Amino acid sequence: MARIVQFFKTGGPEVLILNDLADREPGPGEVRIRIEAIGLNRAEVMLRQGIYHEQPEFPSRIGYEAAGVVEELGPGVAALSVGERVATVPSFALSQTRQGVYGETATVPAEIALAYPSALSPVEGAALWMQYLTAYGALVDYGGLGVEEAVLITAASSSVGIAAIQIAKDCGAKVIASTRGAEKKTALLDHGADHVIASEEEDLSTRVMEMTEGEGARIVFDPIAGPMLNELAAAAAPYGTIYEYGALHPGETVYPLMPMLAKSLTITGYQVLDYVREPARLQRARRSIFAGLESGALKPIIDRTFPLDEIVAAH
Repeated sequence: MARIVQFFKTGGPEVLILNDLADREPGPGEVRIRIEAIGLNRAEVMLRQGIYHEQPEFPSRIGYEAAGVVEELGPGVAALSVGERVATVPSFALSQTRQGVYGETATVPAEIALAYPSALSPVEGAALWMQYLTAYGALVDYGGLGVEEAVLITAASSSVGIAAIQIAKDCGAKVIASTRGAEKKTALLDHGADHVIASEEEDLSTRVMEMTEGEGARIVFDPIAGPMLNELAAAAAPYGTIYEYGALHPGETVYPLMPMLAKSLTITGYQVLDYVREPARLQRARRSIFAGLESGALKPIIDRTFPLDEIVAAH
């Protein structure tokens, strides 16, 4: 038996409960992991609220990211070994509602359980793939971010935002971070941003143009959308790309047609679950992220931790 987080209806954090469930035996191509740490992500909040692209099937499990030790292999699994330390990669191959990793054990597809550097703790391992793969896929693999190119990163104090700052600096880019209030400016500069804009106190597009000598940002990396999309279009460089990887704004997003036409901009909907579908891309990203971790250019930042008993408070 293992303690597993489940919920029986959508709603606020209080719908999450801990139940004792029998360990599920791994089927073909699966592994069972003894969980040491889990990560919390916006995608899991959205599943709990019933507004994610995957709808919960009750009683629903929850969770994409975990680090732990392989304790049993299913038939046909040859790439992993019992006792190996792994962390799970967010992927369409994993159903949160059926295979979610919040709990003491999880049985998941072997293809999404990847070994992580031994220098990292389980807590850091559980905070690894969602943030770095999300940022790497858009900025480096798709975006081709280069030396001295300007990139605008909004919601920069989030885990993915900080990962994006680290990756962009490792590419030699000029990093402009945006956050709502000035109180986070110093921390973001310490994380490596070249410039920080407090969007509730400064005009975003005006400041970006000042910081880029009127050129704008070739890549904009944004999880908010909503009315801000118009400002991002104004801040983008001609022929630039705006990557929308989230939906933090609860209302509608209006397409900024005229700025898009005037600058020949591209708006791309992007999510890491789709990016990791191609094994070659995933391996390329993994090699680059490992190199960054080894060099010290990348370092998971842990805000705080909770015991599993406090999963409601954590959410």
